Amino acid sequence: MNFFEHLYDASITIGGHGITWREIIGNLFGLASAIGGMRRQVWAWPIGIVGNALLFTVFFALGFTAHGGQVLFGQAGRQVFFIITSIYGWWLWQRNRAGKGSHVPAVQPHWATGRQRLLSLGFVVVAVVFVQWISRVIGVGWPAPSWYYWADAWIFVGSIVATYAMARGWNDFWLAWIAVDLVGVPELIHFKYYPSAALYAIYAAFVIWGFIVWLRVSRKTDRGAYLSEELVSS
Repeated sequence: MNFFEHLYDASITIGGHGITWREIIGNLFGLASAIGGMRRQVWAWPIGIVGNALLFTVFFALGFTAHGGQVLFGQAGRQVFFIITSIYGWWLWQRNRAGKGSHVPAVQPHWATGRQRLLSLGFVVVAVVFVQWISRVIGVGWPAPSWYYWADAWIFVGSIVATYAMARGWNDFWLAWIAVDLVGVPELIHFKYYPSAALYAIYAAFVIWGFIVWLRVSRKTDRGAYLSEELVSS
């Protein structure tokens, strides 16, 4: 095994379980991206992409694996879609901030419209049913329990919707992340991805904080717009 293979497979043992540094570092990049997202900074997207790439190698069990070959396709697949939606978010936030200076937030938080929510909900229902079905047809290479397919399908689809909503600046994306974490954390604990489970639990607390921050910003903006309209009409 050469130097790069050693570096790729570097791991530590916690509680009798081997954990790659890729899993730990990938989640730390994810946490940094979430902080950047709360602050509405463009750099949140490329930082997140690096974390997604690292976590893909973990959940797809490439190289060293400490989890008995239990490949989590939903967790791995969503990293790919994270990268795709992150490229979209990166482009959109960069475009929004063009000519405004790096200190200016890249997006204005606001709630999705009723139509947007209805379309998102319809997509979630159809996509979750389809993803769990296709996962059963293809198989995951190990005797997965029935609940796993539904849980992983929701994690996969919910994460895509949340990332897209973040790119659009919807307050709703924080609520979508909470719903994903409520399923994702127990699943990761069950399959002994402990660093990811711990950081997802931290995400849950952080997401609540981020939601409050964005909600306050959107309310201030709405209040300012209302006062402006009042001044114009008077």
